[in-house]
Amino acid sequence: MKIFPAVDILGGKCVQLVQGKRESATAYGDPFACATRWLDLGATALHVVNLDGAFGTASKNAGLIKDLIKKTGVEVELGGGIRSVDDARNWLETGVDRVIISTLATRDPECIRTLSREFGKERVMPGVDAKGGQIAVHGWQETAGDYIGWAKRFEELGAGSLLYTNVDVEGLQQGIRIAPVKQLIDAVGIPVVVAGGVSARSDVAALKAAGAFGAVLGSALYSGKIKLVDALEECR
Repeated sequence: MKIFPAVDILGGKCVQLVQGKRESATAYGDPFACATRWLDLGATALHVVNLDGAFGTASKNAGLIKDLIKKTGVEVELGGGIRSVDDARNWLETGVDRVIISTLATRDPECIRTLSREFGKERVMPGVDAKGGQIAVHGWQETAGDYIGWAKRFEELGAGSLLYTNVDVEGLQQGIRIAPVKQLIDAVGIPVVVAGGVSARSDVAALKAAGAFGAVLGSALYSGKIKLVDALEECR
């Protein structure tokens, strides 16, 4: 299993939010410095989110993120504010390994087929953000149907992997809920990366046992509740 330290960017700074709420942001400084810190500690991949894009300013942070991709040279999955096929194309052409498409994937599911054919399915990662068992869209403010049903549809359309985020526990640093993770992994045949609530080595162990492809470490990593070295060791 692979560990993806999160580098969430808002207003040019690396931040962590609670429950996706902008007003809850805690800033941790320069995104490149944060990324370098995790890579120096042994991470081999990054989970980058353009939060300004998610909040409606898609072009903001573009230069910074492109620079981050170029300077680190590691595997990067990127989400936040990808609202069109052209947005996704632009990012894929800058060198990100995978684009995470969430609201766009539910609004225009055929975009998955289009991007998979053009760039290869391994570079297309729909986001399955679940809130009370329903897929959450538009900044997690609305729900749009059963998350398992959507996940299966995304796979059928050519997704190469899925990012599952449990919105109910995201940012709370109180642990994961493993049951919905297992249900999703059992329902699809493509890799699933899990985000939301990963706060202890035991969470990483549970995800590994469930068959998750990867885990995103966010708030608990930055607060020191979970140590990257412990998570990486658990994966090995």
